[in-house]
Amino acid sequence: MERLARWARAEWGPLYAAVRARLRERRLRAAPMTAGAVCLTALLQYAQNQPWGYRLVQDAGAVRAEDPLWQALSRTPLSLFVPALDLPVWGALAQVLFVFGISEVCLGRWRALAVAYVATLAGTLYARIGIALGPHAPFGLPASDALVVDTGPSAAVVGLAVYVAWRYGAHATVGAVTSAMVVEVLLKENLAGKEHLAALMGVGALCLAAALRHRRAGRLLPAAPPEPGAAPPPLRP
Repeated sequence: MERLARWARAEWGPLYAAVRARLRERRLRAAPMTAGAVCLTALLQYAQNQPWGYRLVQDAGAVRAEDPLWQALSRTPLSLFVPALDLPVWGALAQVLFVFGISEVCLGRWRALAVAYVATLAGTLYARIGIALGPHAPFGLPASDALVVDTGPSAAVVGLAVYVAWRYGAHATVGAVTSAMVVEVLLKENLAGKEHLAALMGVGALCLAAALRHRRAGRLLPAAPPEPGAAPPPLRP
């Protein structure tokens, strides 16, 4: 038990300390973007289940690979907050509250939104590439997936979870989330699962770019100050 506790402190201790310090300093004011995201997700879920709101939400935030690229890109920002119609909305709201909240506290609202957008955009663009490759190619998709709506907030949640865990040294968590997404694809090979993997690859590219930039800058310059509103990053050896 003591060994498990030591492992948990090593894995999540820096992240927990950052979140705790920021919440103690600002309390509920630490995550206004997250509060807005939860409310917007709930509002869009309610609207798309109403006769008057379904078409409005679809036209504003539902992204499909069959859509023209310009139209898909214009809808992608709002698609982060449009939950899947066939899944319980409470699960999506809990994910957004927990993962977006931690990300906003640790990264700052604009960086958190940027990572979430990159993850969602990676899934959106992958769907088009996969359909172009065809079902018999590696990483290809059947043409019928062009009619399927993109994953909504889940790709952003997966991407943010991995990015924050990587930044705060929770490498086992990064591996666990990645493995879970791989198992999801192996057990149920659908568009959503493959878009989650694409989101992970997009965020992985961000992590690699950030690591290279910090390593290069760290040889010559002191560490840059954190983004206003963000918790300080963990100390790395």
